[in-house]
Amino acid sequence: MKRLLVLMVAFLFLASAAIAAGPKDYQVTGPVLDVKDDVITVEKGKEKWEIGRDKDTKVTGDLKKGSRVTIKYKMIATSVEAKDAGKRKGEAKAKGDEKAKTESKAK
Repeated sequence: MKRLLVLMVAFLFLASAAIAAGPKDYQVTGPVLDVKDDVITVEKGKEKWEIGRDKDTKVTGDLKKGSRVTIKYKMIATSVEAKDAGKRKGEAKAKGDEKAKTESKAK
Protein backbone atom coordinates (compact mmCIF):
# COMPACT_ATOMS: atom_id res chain seq x y z
CA MET A 1 0.00 0.00 0.00
CA LYS A 2 2.83 2.39 0.84
CA ARG A 3 4.51 1.56 -2.43
CA LEU A 4 1.36 2.49 -4.37
CA LEU A 5 1.11 5.77 -2.48
CA VAL A 6 4.75 6.61 -3.23
CA LEU A 7 4.24 5.85 -6.93
CA MET A 8 1.14 8.06 -7.07
CA VAL A 9 2.95 10.96 -5.39
CA ALA A 10 5.89 10.58 -7.78
CA PHE A 11 3.54 10.52 -10.77
CA LEU A 12 1.74 13.67 -9.61
CA PHE A 13 5.06 15.44 -9.06
CA LEU A 14 6.30 14.59 -12.56
CA ALA A 15 2.98 15.52 -14.15
CA SER A 16 2.95 18.93 -12.45
CA ALA A 17 6.56 19.57 -13.49
CA ALA A 18 5.71 18.76 -17.12
CA ILE A 19 2.77 21.17 -17.12
CA ALA A 20 4.82 24.00 -15.61
CA ALA A 21 7.69 23.55 -18.06
CA GLY A 22 6.99 26.79 -19.95
CA PRO A 23 7.47 27.57 -23.63
CA LYS A 24 9.15 25.10 -25.94
CA ASP A 25 12.85 25.51 -26.79
CA TYR A 26 13.85 25.91 -30.45
CA GLN A 27 17.19 26.21 -32.21
CA VAL A 28 18.63 27.44 -35.48
CA THR A 29 22.08 26.55 -36.85
CA GLY A 30 24.02 28.25 -39.61
CA PRO A 31 26.60 30.88 -40.51
CA VAL A 32 26.29 34.36 -39.00
CA LEU A 33 25.46 37.02 -41.59
CA ASP A 34 25.40 40.00 -39.22
CA VAL A 35 25.88 40.73 -35.51
CA LYS A 36 24.40 43.75 -33.76
CA ASP A 37 23.89 44.58 -30.09
CA ASP A 38 20.27 43.39 -30.17
CA VAL A 39 20.05 41.04 -33.22
CA ILE A 40 22.01 38.13 -34.66
CA THR A 41 21.23 37.29 -38.31
CA VAL A 42 21.82 33.64 -39.28
CA GLU A 43 21.40 31.94 -42.65
CA LYS A 44 19.47 28.66 -42.52
CA GLY A 45 19.27 27.13 -45.95
CA LYS A 46 18.18 29.99 -48.20
CA GLU A 47 16.40 31.88 -45.40
CA LYS A 48 17.75 34.65 -43.18
CA TRP A 49 16.73 34.35 -39.53
CA GLU A 50 16.92 37.37 -37.24
CA ILE A 51 17.09 36.32 -33.60
CA GLY A 52 16.82 39.03 -30.95
CA ARG A 53 19.16 39.14 -28.00
CA ASP A 54 19.73 41.23 -24.90
CA LYS A 55 22.32 41.71 -22.15
CA ASP A 56 21.33 38.38 -20.55
CA THR A 57 22.01 36.30 -23.68
CA LYS A 58 24.83 33.86 -22.94
CA VAL A 59 27.44 33.76 -25.73
CA THR A 60 30.24 31.21 -25.74
CA GLY A 61 33.03 31.37 -28.30
CA ASP A 62 33.85 34.15 -30.76
CA LEU A 63 30.60 35.53 -32.18
CA LYS A 64 31.38 37.31 -35.43
CA LYS A 65 30.27 37.46 -39.05
CA GLY A 66 30.99 34.15 -40.80
CA SER A 67 31.07 32.05 -37.62
CA ARG A 68 28.92 28.93 -37.59
CA VAL A 69 26.55 29.08 -34.61
CA THR A 70 23.70 27.22 -32.99
CA ILE A 71 21.23 29.58 -31.34
CA LYS A 72 18.72 28.25 -28.82
CA TYR A 73 15.66 30.44 -28.32
CA LYS A 74 12.06 30.50 -27.07
CA MET A 75 9.06 32.14 -28.67
CA ILE A 76 7.57 34.54 -26.15
CA ALA A 77 4.71 36.91 -26.88
CA THR A 78 5.47 40.60 -26.43
CA SER A 79 1.87 41.71 -26.95
CA VAL A 80 -1.53 40.16 -27.60
CA GLU A 81 -4.53 41.83 -29.26
CA ALA A 82 -7.73 39.82 -28.90
CA LYS A 83 -10.48 40.34 -31.46
CA ASP A 84 -14.17 40.03 -30.63
CA ALA A 85 -14.81 36.29 -30.88
CA GLY A 86 -18.46 36.62 -29.80
CA LYS A 87 -19.69 37.43 -33.32
CA ARG A 88 -19.67 34.59 -35.82
CA LYS A 89 -19.66 34.93 -39.58
CA GLY A 90 -23.28 33.81 -39.80
CA GLU A 91 -24.39 36.39 -37.25
CA ALA A 92 -22.57 39.19 -39.05
CA LYS A 93 -24.10 38.14 -42.39
CA ALA A 94 -27.60 37.98 -40.88
CA LYS A 95 -27.22 41.51 -39.50
CA GLY A 96 -25.97 42.69 -42.90
CA ASP A 97 -29.00 41.11 -44.62
CA GLU A 98 -31.38 42.78 -42.15
CA LYS A 99 -29.69 46.14 -42.76
CA ALA A 100 -29.97 45.71 -46.55
CA LYS A 101 -33.69 44.87 -46.25
CA THR A 102 -34.29 47.90 -44.05
CA GLU A 103 -32.47 50.19 -46.50
CA SER A 104 -34.37 48.81 -49.52
CA LYS A 105 -37.70 49.38 -47.75
CA ALA A 106 -36.71 52.97 -46.98
CA LYS A 107 -36.20 53.71 -50.70
